[in-house]
Amino acid sequence: MTSEQHWEKVAAAKRAALAEQIPTEYRVPEDKLPPESQQDVTTWPKESGWFSSKDLEITDSTASQILKRVASKEWSSEEVTRAFCERAAAAQQLTNCLSDAFFDEAIETAKSLDDHLRRTGQVVGPLHGLPISLKDNFNIKGKDSTVGFTSLVNKPAEYNSTLVDILERLGAVRYCKTNVPTAMMIAESVNNTFGRTVNPLNRKVTSGGSSGGESALIAFGGSPLGVGTDIGGSLRIPAACTGIFTLRPSFGRFTTQRCRSGLAGQEAVQSVNGPMAKTLEDITMYSKAIVDAKPWLVDPKMLPIPWRHVELKKRLKIAVLWNDGLCMPTPPVTRALTETAEKLKKAGHDIVVWDPKLHKTALEILGRMFVADGGKSVEALLAPTGEPFRPEMTQYKDAKDAGVFEMWKMHLERSELQRQYLEQWMSYDGLDAILAPTTPYASVAHGDFKYVGYTGVYNVVDYSAVSFPTNIVVDKETDKPIVDHQPQSDFCKSAHETYDHELVHGLPVSLQLIAQRLEEEKVLAMTDVVLQVINPAN
Repeated sequence: MTSEQHWEKVAAAKRAALAEQIPTEYRVPEDKLPPESQQDVTTWPKESGWFSSKDLEITDSTASQILKRVASKEWSSEEVTRAFCERAAAAQQLTNCLSDAFFDEAIETAKSLDDHLRRTGQVVGPLHGLPISLKDNFNIKGKDSTVGFTSLVNKPAEYNSTLVDILERLGAVRYCKTNVPTAMMIAESVNNTFGRTVNPLNRKVTSGGSSGGESALIAFGGSPLGVGTDIGGSLRIPAACTGIFTLRPSFGRFTTQRCRSGLAGQEAVQSVNGPMAKTLEDITMYSKAIVDAKPWLVDPKMLPIPWRHVELKKRLKIAVLWNDGLCMPTPPVTRALTETAEKLKKAGHDIVVWDPKLHKTALEILGRMFVADGGKSVEALLAPTGEPFRPEMTQYKDAKDAGVFEMWKMHLERSELQRQYLEQWMSYDGLDAILAPTTPYASVAHGDFKYVGYTGVYNVVDYSAVSFPTNIVVDKETDKPIVDHQPQSDFCKSAHETYDHELVHGLPVSLQLIAQRLEEEKVLAMTDVVLQVINPAN
């Protein structure tokens, strides 16, 4: 390894190259930037005078609204794409959320889509002209997919991820990729290559991980819809930290073929991908478009299940997971769970209590599966540039190789746990969903996100889940720390010792709704019912 290959030099050069990818006209002048003391920068686009009123109208619109206006020729794809490129550039300068930007290419794509619509009078597909941001691990031919490692800098992909090709066929415009943590295995988006992504709602707290670049970009208004991934909560955690929506599908609905992984070949718990957006309508629209594209015709691991119309019972049966027995939620999350459950009960739905008796076992299995290779996958990607393990990844540094025999035994444990979880679900006689915290927190100070149990258990059993913002925000007077808190574990002790009600004051609080495996359509429809109950005016 030469001095030029040392990780610090590689990282510095990559950050400088990314800064140069932001066109001069999109670089915010010093006197227009918000002061460092301004934590909530989501208000800055309107306050700054940097954007035109038309650009603000476009970038404040939902994906579904944009598609209608482009299809009707009220807006061109080019002007929509230019507006989001400019706002994404600002988001990068204020939150460090991007890992790549290719705005010129995006504008050329948009122009060709506009030309097609003018010539034929027809859209290319259901996503015609919509800018869609992509998490860093989605391979795009000719672009890096570093997943945070300096050794993968300047190693451009030789092919597209299958989903990238599908999105192109559906008419989407790709324009940027977003930051992730090292190997995508930390619940905050921080790595040695690009650094840390911050939350645009409060730059002192995390936007979550591993899809935290996506969540920051969307919350800022720099993307109408993005695609992230989830292997232990990597969609739902960042969505909850920034108050947006996401769907964690079961494996087999949305293709993950030909994506980059930090733990390549690890299939004991499958990674999935899904949409992130500001509205449930956009999540549903995207999900239907992807399934309607029949991904099973190009990915042998996808299931040939067309998008299904769901008729829900008028009276849903919902089990509430008040806490998982390992980490009690912080006060605002418990308040959101309580108020949501009470409103659902008042609306006539059947509310019962979920017994988390299997959660400890599920999480213990999940933790062992992630480090079963003895950390060799991560170590092999760190070594070429001498890059050190980040402090958040000590479990990989200290892991021991389980060996094939032990790994096979873990598979048996996982399968038995899945059987037991299904058996418990069926014992509730007509249960439709579980309502649970997405995380124990609204968000946390940088470096304090330590517990992923509420999301991780549903990766092990592979259930469909939606994380959604409630109508609750943290109130420093109402949501004070619990006096004489009795922790359920070290995770619980840490979560409540570091809970800072003043720091997270005003942040949105999210919950998740969980359905059974492969019930994406049903969980989306049930989430809509929940939203109508908690926000009847909407």
